[in-house]
Amino acid sequence: MPHAPDDSPALTPRQLFFQTAEQRTALARQRFFDEGTRPSGLVGEAVIQSWLRCTSERQDPRKLVSFEQVSRSRAHASLNRNRQLLQAGNLELHHMEAALRGTDCRVLLTDAHGVVIHATDMPPPREQPLLKTASRVGVNIAESHIGTNAPGIVVRTGEACTVTGAEHFFQCLQTVHCAAAPIRDIHGQLAGVLDISIEAGRFAFDAAALVGMYATTIENRLLQLQSTEHLVLQFQASPALLGTPMEALAGIGADGCVLWLNGVARRLTGCRTHGQPAVEDAFGATLAQLLALTRHDHMHTLHLPSGLGVWVKARLTARDGADPRHSVPVSPSAPAPATSPEPGPEDAPDHAAPATLLDHEQRLIDTTLAACKGNIAKAARALGVSRGMLYRRLQKGEAPVSKSP
Repeated sequence: MPHAPDDSPALTPRQLFFQTAEQRTALARQRFFDEGTRPSGLVGEAVIQSWLRCTSERQDPRKLVSFEQVSRSRAHASLNRNRQLLQAGNLELHHMEAALRGTDCRVLLTDAHGVVIHATDMPPPREQPLLKTASRVGVNIAESHIGTNAPGIVVRTGEACTVTGAEHFFQCLQTVHCAAAPIRDIHGQLAGVLDISIEAGRFAFDAAALVGMYATTIENRLLQLQSTEHLVLQFQASPALLGTPMEALAGIGADGCVLWLNGVARRLTGCRTHGQPAVEDAFGATLAQLLALTRHDHMHTLHLPSGLGVWVKARLTARDGADPRHSVPVSPSAPAPATSPEPGPEDAPDHAAPATLLDHEQRLIDTTLAACKGNIAKAARALGVSRGMLYRRLQKGEAPVSKSP
C-alpha cells in the first residue's frame, strides 16, 4: 500500500545534488552534529567556524536560548561609550527603518561586544516571539550567549556575514534569518555591528547589500565625527559619488601623516594606515596644498601618485565644532591642485592698493600657520591667542591681534 507523500526533503548522507539551500543546510547539520565531519561546501566557512567555536565551548544545540539583558550599569555604560556611534547612526537608522517598515524585518545596532544599543521600536506585522525578546536595548546577542548568528560572527571576525535559518547553532533559532555588517572607528577597530533580522520568513531582498550600504554610511559619519582637528578629505573618481556610501574618506593629522582611511579610500590609493604614511606618498600633494582646498566649497581635481585623477573636497573642523571654511591659510608658495588655475599674486594689477594693517596681520597668521604645518592649536599658541579666537577670526576673514607678552 503506498504511503502518503512526505513534505519534508528526503536526504541521504551521500546525496550530491540539492534543490534548495535548506536541503544543503540540513545535510550540513547532519554531517557536523551527527557524523562529526566537516560540511565544507554545504554552508559558508564563517558558519562552520562558528559551529566549531560553539562546540568547543560545550554548547548543546538542542538547548533553548534566552535573550538576557546585561546589568543596568553595563547597559548604561555601553550607551555612554557609544554616544558618537549612536549620533552617527541616528539619521541612517531612521531612514533604514522607514524603508523596512513594509517588511517583517527589524534593525539592531550593537556595540563592539554584541550588546544591543538600538533596536527597531515598532510592532512587527506578524508574531515574532524571538525577535521581540531580542530587540531590546541591553540584550547580549554575542556568539558566546546565543550561538551562531550574523552579528555575533561579525563581533568575532570583523567581517560581514549572513546566517539563514538552520545555519544558527541552536535549533530553537532556525526560524530566524539575519544579515550583519561591521562599523569601524578611526583606529580601524570594530565600533559596532548593524544587523537586519527577520523571523518566520525569508528576506525578499538582498539584505546583505542593504545592511552593508547603511553600515558604510554610518561608519563614514562616525569617522568624520571622530576627526576633530583632522584635515578630512572626500574624494572619488566620479564627482557624483561624493556624499554617498561610495565616497572615499581620509583623515590627515597636523604632522602631515595619514591617520585613517575608509575602505573606499584604501582601495583607491592602494595605501594602508599602518605606519601612517606621509600625505605626499598617499596623495601626491603637500599638506599645505590640501589645506588650501578648505577655503572653497567647490570640488578640485587631484592626481594620486598612481596617476589616477580624483575629485576632492577638504574640510577642517576644530574641537569646539568650528569649521574655518574659506579661510584656512597656507604658504603662498603652495598652490592648490585645481584643474583651472585661480588668479595668483602675479595676476594682480599694477595699481593694487597699498597693504593695510589687516593685510600685514593676515600675512602674519599665514606665515605662522605655514610654519606650524597647518596646526591651528600650535599657531594659536605661537600668536598668543586662544584657539577659539583664531578660528573665529579666520571665519570672519580677520587676522587675530596678538596679546602682549
